[in-house]
Amino acid sequence: MIKLADARRMIAAAEKKAEEIKQPMNIAIVDEGGNLIAFERMENAWLGSIDIAQKKAWTSRAFDITTKDLGANSQSGDQFFGIHASNNGKVMIFAGGIPLQKDGKVVGAIGVSGGSGEQDHSVAEAGAAAL
Repeated sequence: MIKLADARRMIAAAEKKAEEIKQPMNIAIVDEGGNLIAFERMENAWLGSIDIAQKKAWTSRAFDITTKDLGANSQSGDQFFGIHASNNGKVMIFAGGIPLQKDGKVVGAIGVSGGSGEQDHSVAEAGAAAL
């Protein structure tokens, strides 16, 4: 189970990484059920990325896979092609969502949006590492 203190620590670590790369981000943490625990929009982070960050976290938890890997496997001809249209369009296939594991069990996810896919994923990794 992810506690609010855990979520705040992960957001702080993700924010630190975002500051290092000089890219403001939106950062979302969801619990085991995909419910939002904590969210932060850094100053000057894109407004359009608020929803995307939250949906990346939800997607990563819903399928227990990074959104980077899901995106790679959802291209035309691949096994998950069209998955982005499922769940009323809630599924995000852009890098930046990572499942969070504790003792080998998925307990939630982090979703980050506001930069390139590579930037989003690296900031999400920094946040996930703080769990």
